[in-house]
Amino acid sequence: MRVAIIGQSAFSADFLDLMVSEGYHVCGVFTLPDQAGTGREDILAVRAKELQIPVFKIKRWRVPPDTDKCIPDVFEQYKSVKADLNVLPYCNQFIPMEVINFPKYKSINYHPSLLPRHRGAASINWTLIEGDEKAGLTIFWTDDGLDTGPILLQRSCFVRPNDTVDSLYSRFLFPEGIKALVESVEMIQNNRAPSFVQPEEGATYDPILRGKEALSKIDFDKSDTSEKLHNFIRGMDKVPGSWTNIRTSADLEWDKVKFFSSTHYYIEDYGMPDSLRTVQIEGLKREAIVHKGGLLIFANGDGKPINVAKLQIVSTGKMIHASAYGSADANRPPLELTDEEQVIKNQIKTIWSAILSMANINSSTDFFFAGAGSMDVTRLVEEVKELVGDSLTLENEDVYTAPQFDEFVEMIIRRARGESSGCMKPEYEPVILQANGMTLEFPCQLFINNQFVDSVKPEGALEIVNPTTEGIICKVQTATKQDVDRAVKAAKTAFARGSAWRRMNARDRGKLLMKLADLMEQHKAELATLESIDSGAVYTLALKTHIGMSIDVFRYFAGWCDKIHGQVIPINNALPNFDQAITKPEPIGVCGLITPWNYPLMMLSWKSAACLAAGNTFVLKPAQTCPLTALKWAELVVTAGFPPGVVNIVPGKGSECGQAILEHPDISKIGFTGSTPTGKLVMSACALSNVKKCSLELGGKSPFIIFADCDFKKAVKFGLSSVFFNKGENCIAAGRLFVENSIHDKFVDQVLKEVKKMTIDDPLKRSTVHGPQNHKKHLDDLVAFCDRGVKEGAKLVYGGYRADRKGYFFMPTIFTDVTDDMFIAKEESFGPIMIISRFADEDIEGVIRRANRTNYGLASGIMTNDISKAHRVADELNAGTCFINVYNKTDAAAPFGGFKESGFGKDLGEEAIREYVRFKTITIEYQ
Repeated sequence: MRVAIIGQSAFSADFLDLMVSEGYHVCGVFTLPDQAGTGREDILAVRAKELQIPVFKIKRWRVPPDTDKCIPDVFEQYKSVKADLNVLPYCNQFIPMEVINFPKYKSINYHPSLLPRHRGAASINWTLIEGDEKAGLTIFWTDDGLDTGPILLQRSCFVRPNDTVDSLYSRFLFPEGIKALVESVEMIQNNRAPSFVQPEEGATYDPILRGKEALSKIDFDKSDTSEKLHNFIRGMDKVPGSWTNIRTSADLEWDKVKFFSSTHYYIEDYGMPDSLRTVQIEGLKREAIVHKGGLLIFANGDGKPINVAKLQIVSTGKMIHASAYGSADANRPPLELTDEEQVIKNQIKTIWSAILSMANINSSTDFFFAGAGSMDVTRLVEEVKELVGDSLTLENEDVYTAPQFDEFVEMIIRRARGESSGCMKPEYEPVILQANGMTLEFPCQLFINNQFVDSVKPEGALEIVNPTTEGIICKVQTATKQDVDRAVKAAKTAFARGSAWRRMNARDRGKLLMKLADLMEQHKAELATLESIDSGAVYTLALKTHIGMSIDVFRYFAGWCDKIHGQVIPINNALPNFDQAITKPEPIGVCGLITPWNYPLMMLSWKSAACLAAGNTFVLKPAQTCPLTALKWAELVVTAGFPPGVVNIVPGKGSECGQAILEHPDISKIGFTGSTPTGKLVMSACALSNVKKCSLELGGKSPFIIFADCDFKKAVKFGLSSVFFNKGENCIAAGRLFVENSIHDKFVDQVLKEVKKMTIDDPLKRSTVHGPQNHKKHLDDLVAFCDRGVKEGAKLVYGGYRADRKGYFFMPTIFTDVTDDMFIAKEESFGPIMIISRFADEDIEGVIRRANRTNYGLASGIMTNDISKAHRVADELNAGTCFINVYNKTDAAAPFGGFKESGFGKDLGEEAIREYVRFKTITIEYQ
């Protein structure tokens, strides 16, 4: 059977491809003449020529003035192909009936509706506008009416809640329409094609919308429910675009604006968004709310809202995110392109069109909503880099941050101009100070949704004190319960299905974490200086550990992003069928992270890196005494390119900000590091709020057992570092040293000599070994701890008092003759206080019992050259970490966490990933 194709567009071209691949004989293609001015051929003509099929470009078929008689020359051209069947996949020309009826099997048409409903050229629009539950397509026998011919075949699908004309066409009407046409040809060839007369009942003729402005204006009284309003807007999306007049205040002129990307907004699920500003809309009773996610519009009738994400300012043609309306950005003129840049834009449009199989790419076409996948992202990046040149910096994750066509083009053009490498810096009013030979600039506001914003109560700011000088560095705004709610909403939106963060594939997420680590490396000195200033960390230690390990942790977990997987589990079969179970790891959702003051950035990194690697979003409260590195780090998060809302930092007090995080119903997981008493309250709040998953890294009283057969020099070295590392503000610090009797006195003498050599000074000086304690209350607690030790009879060998200088400096302290019943033997000091107890020679069992006689179980240590003894003791010590012939050796790859009242759950290593995922079991039965 010889088939002639009459039509144009990518739809017709893809139909041609499928026909040829299925082995049908296409004898000729009749399409439009080349485009005037550009000489551009229709894609159907291009495809037919590639396949060496005769192409006829017909400007006009009918004898003027629009009779039904075919122009003789045209008719002769048509007859020359000797077609048995005409197929009109998509044709906007009027074809005379003598052509329609000429072939043996006459002609068939494709129409994108379930005829007889929605006859006419705007059928998909009206399917959505009228709220049809089902959409569909019809292949019918062409007659002389408007979509009235007998039905050959129909296919249908359910309309999804947020379908637009583009999405409905792309996911169903285009691909299924092509297949239905080929199936119809096959039925005709095999004499199985039915012909059902269309019923008149239910028939509708819908008007064309293009060029009829009155029909596309929103009537808020007619579309008086959120459902009707949503249907009208999406039914006009993207062409012609529903429109109305809006303004930010009554004293301003109306802006004619088109609405795009409408979705239902459920206040009961999302809560009322924070308003950036309100706008008046002509014909709408209630003011609309501009918020971070778009424009919230309340229907006149039922009062329920819908959200509109995109607006087009008709006067300029500029497409903007609805959240920008009324801001300075909205009035910024579109990017002006040079002639050369316009060529690049057109070439990028061609690339998009080829990848997405879409003929019409417009300014707001979304790469992902149009059906692109991860392979398409790679192809797009490589083709654009090839087009613009190797100097263009473009990564896969950049596509996720600029998924709409105009956004993407602007990003490419600006980078090609050298205006931006893709890095952004959030705006804020910086605190500026000179320290460590550099100028520091850092924020002092809350960080929510990739912006530094004021607290709802900015007057309640925290005074951040430099523990070295006791002077106030700055005031940092403190988050209230309302602020925490704002941050959680941002995190929840960022985690929502279809968001840029959720659409990002795991490997690209890993690249983003790696990029953040690189930025931390670039700003290492700056971050270490800030850590020294607001937490008292010795600068050289901050470089190596506080910041250095933070960078290592992000790089380590960046590598985990694409290695989080489940299992295939053999289970019993329900004979005669077969059964299989698989486990699927999923991110938990919005997490709440609460970190302590001893390692401000490192503790942030230990929790947030694993949390992000698993695909979660989070709200983090840093310690209220030292939040500055967390806020500076947040700036780097934006620069790295993380989507808004993924990371949120809310400094504040534990009693208000921390409690709000613990009790928030939309937070599904808590990661907490802090004291054991507070940890118990955290666990209770997690249970009582919404049974949150939680991991707790709490207090410790870690025993360090030094046997007489040890390497004595190493024992002294690690004995000192086990206590005095980071001024003793170290959760795994050796809270008690057990030294075998035969070396006890020698050990005490040697550590005393070494302690006296320690340089106690400004932490920014390179020679300083011991800096100030974090804050005044902690300093006072250490003094009280030592006073109690002396009172109970322990021997104070050295220190035990505040240093005679400005700042929160506490002298390194050594106690001996400490018995098991003393307060200082049982409780954590969290400071530079060495507590030494002796044990009898060879009494291994006795020292193990004494070491385990504590409520804590965070860490432990052993010094011995007897490897059998080392393993035997390590087996018996009831602690989450055991160091042998070393101390304080933590690594990004090694899990970290305690037993007993030191908490549960792990930071670091593969086990940390499991803290931030949930496993779903999927059971399948098959034959």
